[in-house]
Formats: sequence, C-alpha cells, structure tokens
Amino acid sequence: MLWFLTCVAALIGGYFIYGAFVEKVFGINEQRKTPAHTKTDGVDFVPMSTPKVYLVQLLNIAGVGPIFGPIMGALYGPAAMLWIVIGCIFAGAVHDYFSGMLSIRNDGASVPTITGRYLGNGAKHFMNIFAIVLLLLVGVVFVSAPAGMITNLINEQTSLDVSMTTMVVIIFAYYILATIVPVDKIIGRFYPLFGALLIFMSVGLISAVAFSSEHQILGGFEVTDMFTNLNPNDMPIWPALFITIACGAISGFHATQSPLMARCMENEKNGRFVFYGAMIGEGIIALIWCAIALSFFGSLEALQEAVANGGPGNVVYSASFGLLGVFGGIIAFLGVVILPITSGDTAFRSSRLILAEYFNMEQKTLRNRLLMAVPLFVVGAVLTQVDFGIIWRYFGFANQTTAVMMLWTASAYLLRYNKLHWITTIPAVFMTAVCATFILNNSTLGFGLPMQISTISGVIFALAAMVYVIKISKGKGDSDFANETQKEEDTPADTESKTA
Repeated sequence: MLWFLTCVAALIGGYFIYGAFVEKVFGINEQRKTPAHTKTDGVDFVPMSTPKVYLVQLLNIAGVGPIFGPIMGALYGPAAMLWIVIGCIFAGAVHDYFSGMLSIRNDGASVPTITGRYLGNGAKHFMNIFAIVLLLLVGVVFVSAPAGMITNLINEQTSLDVSMTTMVVIIFAYYILATIVPVDKIIGRFYPLFGALLIFMSVGLISAVAFSSEHQILGGFEVTDMFTNLNPNDMPIWPALFITIACGAISGFHATQSPLMARCMENEKNGRFVFYGAMIGEGIIALIWCAIALSFFGSLEALQEAVANGGPGNVVYSASFGLLGVFGGIIAFLGVVILPITSGDTAFRSSRLILAEYFNMEQKTLRNRLLMAVPLFVVGAVLTQVDFGIIWRYFGFANQTTAVMMLWTASAYLLRYNKLHWITTIPAVFMTAVCATFILNNSTLGFGLPMQISTISGVIFALAAMVYVIKISKGKGDSDFANETQKEEDTPADTESKTA
C-alpha cells in the first residue's frame, strides 16, 4: 500500500514542482487572447470554463490505454508502476502540455500543422498521414473494445443475447453524431457527468482493494521488485514495456486531442492544469489499474491466465465485480467503458479537423463537416473487421511514434526561441530509441533483428535525430528568427497597434 501511495504522491508532486518549471520555461502570456476568443465559430472554437475543459481533456485522452496498457504492463511486475510515474512526469505530461500550448500559440492548429511549422513541410506531410492513420486505429480500437465489453456485460448479467455487431453499430452512430455537432452540445455537456463516473470507478476500486481482507495492494511484492523484471514469460522490459504502457506514461494520441481543448481554453494560465494536469490524472488511473492487476489475482501467473482467457477486458470485468459486487461492479465497469467511447468520438473529430486543415475547408457548415467525416467512418467501419489484436499492435507503435514527433516539434520550438530545450529533447531521444529499437527487433511488425543490434541502431538513430533537430532549429536565418520571435512574444493588442 505504501508503494502505491508513494507513486500517487510523486505524480501529484510532479504536477506542482516539475509542471510549474515546464510552464516557466514555456513562458505563458495571460494577456494574449486564445483561439477560443479570436476564432469563435460556435462549432469547434467555443470558450468553455476551466473545470469543464479539464474534464473533457481527461476523458478525451483517457481511452482504454491507461487501463489495458497498465494491465498488460503489470505482467512485468511493479517495475511497470515506476515507468508510469517517471514517464508521466518527465515525458507524457510535458508532451501533452506542449501539444496543447503550441496549438494555442498557432491559432488552434492540429498537430501536423504545428509539426510543419517547426520541423518543415516534410514533417508536416508525414504527420498528416501518420496522424490520420493513428486516429483511425484509435477510433477502431475504441469501437471494438467498448462494444466487446458492453456485449459481455449485457450477456453475462441479463437473459438477453446481444451481438457485438449490434453494439458496434450503436457506438458508430454515436460517434458520427458527436463528430459533427458543435463541441459544447454533447462533449461539453455530458463529459463532466462521465467524469464523475470515472472518479467513482477509480476511487471505488482502489478503496475496495485497500480495505479488502482477501486482497492487499502489492502485498506479495518486495521493494526490490520495483527494479526487477518478473514477467512469467521472460519477456524483456526493453523496449516492450515502453510501448505496452503508452497512455498511462506517454501517448502520441494525446497530441491529436489537445488541440480540441486548445480551441476552447479561455486563458494560457490554465494550460498547466488542463494539459499537464490531465496527464497526471491519467497517470493516477494507470497506477490504480496496474495496482489492481498486481493485487487482485494474487500472482503474476494468475494475472497471465486471466489475460489469456479474455484479454485485459476480462481482467476489468473480474476485478470490477469481484471487488464491488453486482451493483458497484456494473457502475465501475461502465466507468471503464465510457473511457474508450469518450476518446473514440474525439479521435474521429480530430481526424475531421486535420483533414479540414489540409484541404483548407471551413467547418462551420454541416455540409463541409459531413464531407470530411463520412469517408473516415467508412474506412473505420472496414477496419473493425480486422482482428483486434493486430489493430492494437499497430496502434501501440503508431501511438509512440506520434509522441516522438511531437516531442521533437516541441524541442524545435524551444530551440528556435532560445528556451531550455532539454526538457523535451531528453524524453524525445529516449522515446526515439524505444520506437526504433522496437521496430527493428519486432519480427511481427518490423525487421526481426537481434536485440543488441536493434538497441545500438536505435540509440544511434535517436542521437542522429537530436543532431538534426538542433541543426535545423539553430540554423534559421537571423532576420526570420527575429521576426518570428517578435510574433511569438507580441500579444494580439501589440500586433494590432503596430499594424495601425
């Protein structure tokens, strides 16, 4: 129990200490008008209160990733919790903060546009393709996962016999509606209520374990296990753990979601709470599910058996009903189901906005929103027929690669404006090495090279990427740099007065 509480305290402390440091390095401007005010359109650019924006951001980024990922990561033992804490504070929350704040500084732009501004058009075109692919994979994962979980719940707890296809159709219908209507009509109105259900689920389950006479939080592990690989299949921690636990530590999917709330945030001073803080909240959710997975089943072998008999969804079902009974289990289980649904709809919404930016098509009219959204749902419907396990594997790698691109974008921004770039460069180097090593070593998705060769090559590639980003960022012409720096520091009022 002490280990778990220490990890939670570390995350909260990270928000107040390191989060404040990151905010200082970025340099907020409370007088600068945000896109919510300068580009208000009643559809995507809509000012909303800070608590509401925070809850929507938390639900947007917290799909099944901070639940399924930590459950799978728990097979490595308590070392998974260590990565959640370190990754969340120094990589994931920093990544989310910059993806949101750079969107605000660029008029609410999506991640490909931001990447293009600081890394060049080549990076922009790459991210346009990669972000759409990632979001489609996310949308499919966040249709299939909740559809399967709801189908299982209904069939297990009632006499009904509901097919998964029926649930997929229902969820897709909701996604279409949530993607095209104004952001404050469904997402802004109902997500705070879903947030209350999420809090109940998280607090209720971990409290049930804490006060259980049968289960103890991490009761069967020693302190040294935090630094030991206990995987029953002898799977290596490097680099798989850092791909497996994505959303609970660092996730590129978040870079596609932060601009949604960057278009609704009323002041830059709220950025640390909304972006950095939401990631810390997701880290706590990830810690809770990692601790439950390590505690509820009694051993890693039993956890592995539960995963083998129904995947992470089976772990969620067993723990929810085993700890809270039928009524509490249903509420907790629904709290888990809501997470992927509230991320799946915004995944398709983000896709629509990225395509709209690419084709320079305004989204105020319903016709234009449908033109962008319908093809996405057609492709998504086709992808739901692909095996879930295959989709999840590609999602994991695509997710972390997107995070790498966002971190390098943030580094390029900091370098360009002579700010402390190491806060993003160090995690960028690490995650680049992780992704490169993984794809070189993995025989299913990648090249199947030996681990030693893959690791050395991955590290070299990461260092080369660092040199490249530093070179192109520092190599900008003096006049261009001066003009962009002035533009960055000016408030809208300053700019208007100079123009006049």
